[in-house]
Amino acid sequence: MGNCSRRDFLKFGTGLLAGCLVPATAWSALPPDGSRRTLSFYNTHTGERLSVCYYSKGAYCPDALKKINHILRDHRTGEVQAIDRRLLDLIYTVNQRLASGTPFHIISGYRSPKTNAQLRKRSSGVAKRSFHMLGRAIDIRLPGCNTGKLRKACLDLKIGGVGYYPKSDFVHVDTGAFRTWRG
Repeated sequence: MGNCSRRDFLKFGTGLLAGCLVPATAWSALPPDGSRRTLSFYNTHTGERLSVCYYSKGAYCPDALKKINHILRDHRTGEVQAIDRRLLDLIYTVNQRLASGTPFHIISGYRSPKTNAQLRKRSSGVAKRSFHMLGRAIDIRLPGCNTGKLRKACLDLKIGGVGYYPKSDFVHVDTGAFRTWRG
């Protein structure tokens, strides 16, 4: 297991298992399979914008997912990682509940292990085994929507991790086990 203790391994495994056992009712806010799901993003580090239908006619759209993976890439290294579709569905659901017409501002999407290690050196708030490194987390804000309100919409779903960073004005969401914290 390398540098990972048995206890760390069990904690991580338990978190992954719990994330897989989220009740189907938690996703009940998603539209029927025949519906279209569209997301819009603005990357605060690169200035890139994207508005794309990522799900249509009962299936995820591979070309749209590639575009999303690109805009959510590690802007420091340029590395691209497949983004968890459940994460996309989660933020889609949040956007629908808030009835927002503005793009999500991306503070951080995918993070390479190298970038994550660099950020850990500068801040105690960066997890060693961050879900960002798996394409399962995103740090966002939604212009025109107070981050406290965005946080509440995420918490109401009771899906994944929800971190609230009011001083930095963003909310972290991920597809791990349901948990909350304030940074």
